[in-house]
Amino acid sequence: MKNIVILGASGYTGAELVRLLAGHPEIRISALGADRKAGMAYGDVFPHLRHLDLPILRTIEEIDFSPVDLVFCALPHATSQRVIKALPPHIKIVDLSADFRLRDVDEYAKWYGGPHAALELQKTAVYGLTEFYREDIKSARLVAGTGCNAAAGLLPVLPLLKAGLIDPEEIIIDLLTGASGAGRGAKEGMLHAEVSEGAHAYAIASHRHLGEFDQEFSKMAGREVRVSFTPHLLPQNRGILATIYVRGEAEALHAALAAQYKNEPFIYVLPFGQAPATRHVRGSNYCHIGVAADRRDGRAIVFSALDNLTKGSSGQALQNANIMLGLDEQLGLEMVPLFP
Repeated sequence: MKNIVILGASGYTGAELVRLLAGHPEIRISALGADRKAGMAYGDVFPHLRHLDLPILRTIEEIDFSPVDLVFCALPHATSQRVIKALPPHIKIVDLSADFRLRDVDEYAKWYGGPHAALELQKTAVYGLTEFYREDIKSARLVAGTGCNAAAGLLPVLPLLKAGLIDPEEIIIDLLTGASGAGRGAKEGMLHAEVSEGAHAYAIASHRHLGEFDQEFSKMAGREVRVSFTPHLLPQNRGILATIYVRGEAEALHAALAAQYKNEPFIYVLPFGQAPATRHVRGSNYCHIGVAADRRDGRAIVFSALDNLTKGSSGQALQNANIMLGLDEQLGLEMVPLFP
């Protein structure tokens, strides 16, 4: 059995990790960290998990890390740097925050408003998009999980840039996301009365995940790529649906995506012309991808749907942890989606 710790266990991604790990045959949760709720039973914080035999929440200072193999760090942005820097060097880390996603420290400062506080660690971090960095993840000590919105855009577009099938100058990502992506902290704009019965765009031309799109699209294309990306908040708890407009031949794009992902356990390319739905991936580690022809010749519409808390965050984190620990990549992640 591998011993793991979840730091930031009182948030949505922390609870999702506990849910996934409850069915994992080769990983044991040895400690759960949460400063503000330290001393509380986990079932009191998340009653849907009260049937599990789990450790009491502790502060980071109270946790014994000596027997730990891997830490999931589900802490807020900027907090992870300080905490991870202080962890014993024998521990592998999967960070769910944004702190180690951007390789260029100037880009990090641009998007997150301050200098990076763990530069040596940042240089060693591997970007956690499993399907594209699997070999690097195997030997990594620190893996930086992608942003959930970023994953929804990267998974369908990267293979098309790789194959040279789309025009890098004409990529528009229109993304719809559920409220849990904003985290569990109290925010006036996320109150039920503020969110329900409506939808709105946010972070227009300024969303932080643009930094990840710039980084990964440019790397794959071998040239600078700057996409148009607008996220919209939907009155639903979980799920992301991306609609992506590109210049390219639709049937060729579909064939390239089907070839890229034919052996990937968690990516499913729908038959040509079909579009995915968030309700068909809810609570699972699957990403569904679709391609349809635009009415204009030479243009196509590409879709992706995933659960922001699972494939977009905690499920991806566990997928990477399995690889880092030398375990079967699919362990703890084979649950089917919830429906209805």
